[in-house]
Amino acid sequence: MVKSFKINFIAFGIYLLQWLIFLTCKKKYLGQKLPPNSCVILFWHGRLALMPFAYKKMGIKEKKAYVMISHHKDGEIIARNIALFGLNTLRGSTSKGALTLLKQSFKILDQGDDVIITPDGPRGPYHSISDGSVMIALKKNVPLFLLNYEASSYWEFKSWDKMILPKPFSTLKYRLSEEIKIQNLNLEEAKVLIKEKFDMISQLDKG
Repeated sequence: MVKSFKINFIAFGIYLLQWLIFLTCKKKYLGQKLPPNSCVILFWHGRLALMPFAYKKMGIKEKKAYVMISHHKDGEIIARNIALFGLNTLRGSTSKGALTLLKQSFKILDQGDDVIITPDGPRGPYHSISDGSVMIALKKNVPLFLLNYEASSYWEFKSWDKMILPKPFSTLKYRLSEEIKIQNLNLEEAKVLIKEKFDMISQLDKG
């Protein structure tokens, strides 16, 4: 009970900080909204801090979003935090209990909702693409999109994912990529293409 209260307290405190920073920043949204049909969305773990705002802006209200969150010790805080934004969670990772997680992801996509994954989470390596994050889109033949943001000024954490926290009054550039066409590629080819596209969109918005 005490532990649960502590987790809720931390999650809500982070939520308030996120809004405080977000409201002071200038925002630019680049790219079109997501399509009405179900899709898979990928973003880097190091961009987690202010990413919930992006989906609320670029998503479709008629669809639900399920963010894949691991059972890592920080996962529960993250899960409760993003729930405050109206986002759902899919607990687990593509490296542990992958089969069960894949089945749950397929069910979500079949019901017309979106699955959001950090392909280098929960522990890296930094900016790597996990097999599972790509296989979900390949197996279900659904559109795949990349989501990213860059900040004109930020703090960078000394963590494996090089997490950034934008500074108040900075400029945020959110970008949703065009659909990444991977259906005619094998797994390794798809991973290479996704990494190239990630590098491309992040470079577009830096500075």
